[in-house]
Amino acid sequence: MSRVGKHPVILPAGVTVALTDGQAVVKGKLGELKCAISDKVTVAVENNEIIVKPVADTKECRMHWGTTRANLNNMVKGVTEGFVRQLEMIGVGYRAQANAKGVKLSLGFSHDIDYEAPEGVKITCPEPTKIEISGMDKRAVGAVASEIRAFRAPEPYKGKGVKYVEETVRRKEGKKK
Repeated sequence: MSRVGKHPVILPAGVTVALTDGQAVVKGKLGELKCAISDKVTVAVENNEIIVKPVADTKECRMHWGTTRANLNNMVKGVTEGFVRQLEMIGVGYRAQANAKGVKLSLGFSHDIDYEAPEGVKITCPEPTKIEISGMDKRAVGAVASEIRAFRAPEPYKGKGVKYVEETVRRKEGKKK
């Protein structure tokens, strides 16, 4: 049984949910998000709560139950608060500079990387070695952070590269004589 799906999603004040033909539309102060809803679950809005229930007691229905509830919860949180991921660059000469379209990265390559952010995602650089990615959609924010990290992932010997702020890099011992 899904433990996540059992709990209803509580709607804060100012958030509205519209359910139409296999799609949920969540509107809040930051904007609007849409999500497709599987036919393996039923979704209802009652007393400022979103309740998700499986159609049958099969393994596939139970999988969709927890996933759908988690996606709806992320949408509600996204339109009220938004999501933020922070990246940190470690290395000599590694720096970032935010511009109108996205960010310009200097990561030790022969050329700088101009990364253009997708619509709905905002990139800022509070310091030259820190990047903040924010937006309503949790998937989009995570995908942008992952793509930027992939340009120069942290290496285990000196720890140089782009890493998440909360990430710890496991260090290896170098060669011995």
